[in-house]
Formats: sequence, structure tokens, C-alpha cells
Amino acid sequence: MLKISNLSNTYPKGVQALKSVSLDIPAGMYGLLGPNGAGKSSLMRTIATLQQADAGTIMLDGLDVMRQPAELRKELGYLPQDFGVYPRISALDMMDHMAILKGFTSKKERTEVVETLLRQTNLFDVRKKALSGFSGGMRQRFGIAQALIGDPKLIIVDEPTAGLDPEERNRFLNLLSDIGENKAVILSTHIVDDVTNLCPNMAIINKGRIVSEGKPSDLIKELSGSIWVKTVDRNDVENHKERHTVISSHLNAGRYRLHVLADSDPGDGFESQEPDLEDVYFSILLAHEEDVAAAA
Repeated sequence: MLKISNLSNTYPKGVQALKSVSLDIPAGMYGLLGPNGAGKSSLMRTIATLQQADAGTIMLDGLDVMRQPAELRKELGYLPQDFGVYPRISALDMMDHMAILKGFTSKKERTEVVETLLRQTNLFDVRKKALSGFSGGMRQRFGIAQALIGDPKLIIVDEPTAGLDPEERNRFLNLLSDIGENKAVILSTHIVDDVTNLCPNMAIINKGRIVSEGKPSDLIKELSGSIWVKTVDRNDVENHKERHTVISSHLNAGRYRLHVLADSDPGDGFESQEPDLEDVYFSILLAHEEDVAAAA
């Protein structure tokens, strides 16, 4: 288990990226959901020992991550949001190089590891192709392949499906799902559907704080009976926002589908709807923003 306790980090210009973050992350897929700038990447980079925290602790199965960064890196697979590669090198040669950096000195052992991972990520048939010719989805699958070198206990993937087309996204998520059966995998994303489809446990982060955590099914259940929907014309959107707690709006065929949070029927022609994780996400973000504004 990965245990994060009271982790805080302030950047040189005074921006507090993390504010007393505490999480217990078990084996399996774990979703970290939050908007851009919420602190997701700062938390991932701190766990990966790429930046230091001002306070707090991170423990991985008894290993003190902040005191023993070199030991943590032996147990870590990391796919950052911006994953760079040498474009003219083939996938096979790049994986071989990275396996050497991971400590695989035996050519025979290295070849076995590299070929196994390229098969697992469905890249074996294009192993001799230059990485510059890879599609976005292929590059992300290559990123996972290199992250799996050395059979790490913990894998971090930061915004892995951003920019992928639907087919590549589904292929990548299926791969993550298979990997997450045996390892702790942190999926950091702002895409709600990624967490809905993959993660039995999750947390929501906003403005550097964990504002909610638990099982997606439990969080959805807590919101049951509180979501009301109505489709309106564009000109009516602001009028409804003034009278109701609108947590989200979806444009469809030129009209807007409004989702309203209310303990009882808000009237105005709204109909009750069973909540989903997106409703949970937007309602929690709205409540947190209101709390921050009230405290300012």
C-alpha cells in the first residue's frame, strides 16, 4: 500500500500546490480526478521523487519514499503527462536502452523482458519502427511498456488519454485495466469517464486539497435523489443558473441539458435523474469553490 500523510508543497513564488494531502492507495487501479491546475501533477511528481515536499511523508510498503528516493525508483513505473522519446530510434532499441538503465545487464534477460513487454502492449509487430512514426496511442502504449520494466510495485500514469482518439483511448484503457489487476496503479486525470470505467477507488483533488475520496459507487449513491435535469434553449441558461444550483450543462443539437443539484423537486419542469460520477465530480468541485470563496 502507498500511504501519503499530510503532504504539502509550496513553489518558490508562493503558490501552494499541495495542502496537507493524505491518501491510502491500495493495490489496483486508483483514480485521482481533478481539473487542470488542481495539483495532480505536483502530487504525482512528488510521489515519483522528481520534486521535494515541504512537509509530510510518503510510505510504500514500509519504504520511506522521501528519505530513500533511489530505492523508490527501483519499485516505480512512471508515465508522465509529457513523455519524450528519441524520435529516430526504434521501439525495440529504445526499450533495450531503458532496460539497461533499469539494471538489466544480461543481454539475454534484457531481450526476454523487452520482447515480453512489447507483446503485452501490442507493439511487437512494430518494434523496429522509429518512434517518430508512432500514433498518439502507440506512444502511450510504449510509455506503459517502459514503465513496466523491472516489474514495479507502483505505476503512475499522468493524464494518459488526453488527446487520444476514441479507439486508441479504449485500447489504452483496456491495457491499464489488465495491468491494474496485480499492481498499484495511480491514474491521474481530468477525464471522469476514465475513472468511471477503471477505478474501484478514487479521490478528487482541487486547489491542492483532497476534497473527496472513496469508491465511485458509494459517492454516486450518496447523491441519489439530488440530481434534476432539463433541456433548455441557449437564452434560458443564465436565467436558470440564477434560480438553481446548476452543476453542469451539456450542449446537444443546439440546446443545453442542465444538471441541477437539489434535495427536493426544484420545479421549473426539471425531472429527477440517477446521478453518475460526473455529477459527483461537479457537485463536489462546486461545493469546494463555494467554501473557498466563503473563507476568503
